[in-house]
Amino acid sequence: MRDIKKIILHCTATREGKDYSADTIRKWHMSEPRMWSDIGYHFVIRNDENGTIERGRPVEKKGAHTLGENSNSIGIAYVGGVDKDLKAKDTMTACQEESFLKLVESLRIVFGDLPVFGHNDFTNKKECPSFKVKKKFPQLGV
Repeated sequence: MRDIKKIILHCTATREGKDYSADTIRKWHMSEPRMWSDIGYHFVIRNDENGTIERGRPVEKKGAHTLGENSNSIGIAYVGGVDKDLKAKDTMTACQEESFLKLVESLRIVFGDLPVFGHNDFTNKKECPSFKVKKKFPQLGV
């Protein structure tokens, strides 16, 4: 097993109100121009009526979601993150928020008290996940 030290939250940079499955995102990531071996994220939180959590890349495998941080992190993406004009916007629904918090709680049971970051905490070139994790989820103690 990898030495997991953090959780990194992403958005899929897809328009608000749209829903995509982990399988669809996997196809995007495995097609040109990326041509990755699998989906980059370990988990995807759907934009459906339940905030369904789907597995992506196996947790045992290094992700492909944050340059320089993939070997020791778990990548989670919520479906959404941009408005109809593709401008960054916090589109995370209440169901997605609830699912995210439950997923973090479950991962912390397995891997210990992991800190939670947003992709934008590791680069100033990305707005993903379209908000600051520390401000939106202060209860996570990141």
